[in-house]
Amino acid sequence: MISPQKMIIALFVALAVLGCQKEEKKQAAKAIIPVKVSKVQFKDLEETVDYVGNIRAQEEVVIYSKVNGKIIEKIKEDGSLVNKGDIVAYVDRDEVGFKFEKAPIESPIVGIIGRVYVDIGENVTTQTPIALVVDMRRVEIDLDIPEKYYSRIALGQKAKVRVDTYPNEGFSGLVTKISPVVDLSTRAAPVEITIDNPEGKLRSGMFSKVNLVLGEHKNVPVVIKEAIMGKEPNLYVYITEGQKAVLRNITLGIRQEPYYEVRDGIREGDLVVIMGQQRLYDGAEVIAEEEKE
Repeated sequence: MISPQKMIIALFVALAVLGCQKEEKKQAAKAIIPVKVSKVQFKDLEETVDYVGNIRAQEEVVIYSKVNGKIIEKIKEDGSLVNKGDIVAYVDRDEVGFKFEKAPIESPIVGIIGRVYVDIGENVTTQTPIALVVDMRRVEIDLDIPEKYYSRIALGQKAKVRVDTYPNEGFSGLVTKISPVVDLSTRAAPVEITIDNPEGKLRSGMFSKVNLVLGEHKNVPVVIKEAIMGKEPNLYVYITEGQKAVLRNITLGIRQEPYYEVRDGIREGDLVVIMGQQRLYDGAEVIAEEEKE
């Protein structure tokens, strides 16, 4: 039979062991948390809206014969460069009372032969399309801008254009036409983007992705997406001060991958936690490694 004294001693030992376990857990909870931090950067960001559209030549002309007859000679082929007045083909007149004389079909513009629609020996009339000539020195893209952005679009506004053919190259365009009315059915206004194309890389029919620049925010503090925690409107980041984590509520502005403008909540020189913040709480003890640019 166990004596009362031994039972009391055993109880004290058990309580002591339990207390030690609780203290160990408490200490573990207060363990130093390793994090990676990045100093607040200041960058120029652009506010953009994204669209897709098809590229077309600034000027496209379908050439027709001025007389009825038969194609007897083709001077130009698809892809040929032409000046204004260059002959594309000849037609043998099929008109009673006229002696044989080749009738020229001329290009009315400077450009490239996009397509020749006829072959030698083919009969044509004044309604038969002979060839398509395109001036590719400048190209255009038509966009429909939603009504909510209409007041923020102006002539000369910048646009950035990309095409799948040149995935690593960007092209710059400008807004050159804005419709004075909003379409009632789509609640959008037609806008035209013009792009200089001196090397002829952009071709009619190409599919394009357009970033229309609505505004620029100069030298603003930014953080990367991975640093941001919480949900709108309760967003926050952690910064480090000494060996402590400090929670900072933030307000975001525009986004330009991979950066978000921070309108309020951080300042120059702050070290923002970009990795390891999931384990943090306000006042947590940390050991920080700064990411080098």
